[in-house]
Amino acid sequence: MPSDDDRSALGLRERKKVRTRAAIQRHALRLFREQGYDATTVSQIAEAAEISESTFFRYFPTKEDVVLWDDFDPGFFAALRAQPPEMGPIQALRAAFREVLGDLPAEVKAEQRERMSLTLSAPPLRATMLDQFGGPMRLLAKMLAERSGRAQDDPAIRAIVGAILGVGLSAMFAAVEDPDADIVALIDEGMAYLEAGLPL
Repeated sequence: MPSDDDRSALGLRERKKVRTRAAIQRHALRLFREQGYDATTVSQIAEAAEISESTFFRYFPTKEDVVLWDDFDPGFFAALRAQPPEMGPIQALRAAFREVLGDLPAEVKAEQRERMSLTLSAPPLRATMLDQFGGPMRLLAKMLAERSGRAQDDPAIRAIVGAILGVGLSAMFAAVEDPDADIVALIDEGMAYLEAGLPL
C-alpha cells in the first residue's frame, strides 16, 4: 500500500503533468489562431512551448489531441458519483455539470469556446472527436446503469446516453454560432428538456 508521501508525490506529479499539458495547449491554440490549424506543425508548437517534439508526443499522441484535451471529465464523473442515489439520472447529471462547469472563469470559458469552434471547423478534429466519444460513452453508460440498477447495454441506458451526447453537441454548435451564448447554460437547458420528457 502506498505511503502518504508516495501518494503526495504522485499527486504532485499528476498536477505538474496537467499544468504542462495546459501550457502546451495554450501555445498550440495561439499558433492555430495566428497561422491556422493546418499550417501549424507539431515542431512549431514544441518550439513555442520550449519542449522537444518527443516531449510533445508524450503528452499528446497527435496534433488533434492538443485541441481536444481537457481535464474536466475526471471531475465530472467524480461529481456524478457523489450525487445522492435517490436523484434521477438526468437530475444527477445536471447537478454534476453545474458543480464542475458552473463557475468557470471567463478566460477558461473563452478558451473552451475557441477549442469548440476549432474542433467543429477542422475536419480532422471533428473526426477525432467522434472517435474519442467511445470511452466517455461507455463510462457514462456504466455509471447510469449502476445508478438505475439496469444493465449497461439496456436500450434505455443507450438511449439516454445518446440523448445526453446530443444535448452536448447541439450546445456546442449553438455556442459557436452565438458568441454571447453560455455553453454551460445551453447544456443545462437541454438537460432540463430531457428531464421533463422532451415536451414541445
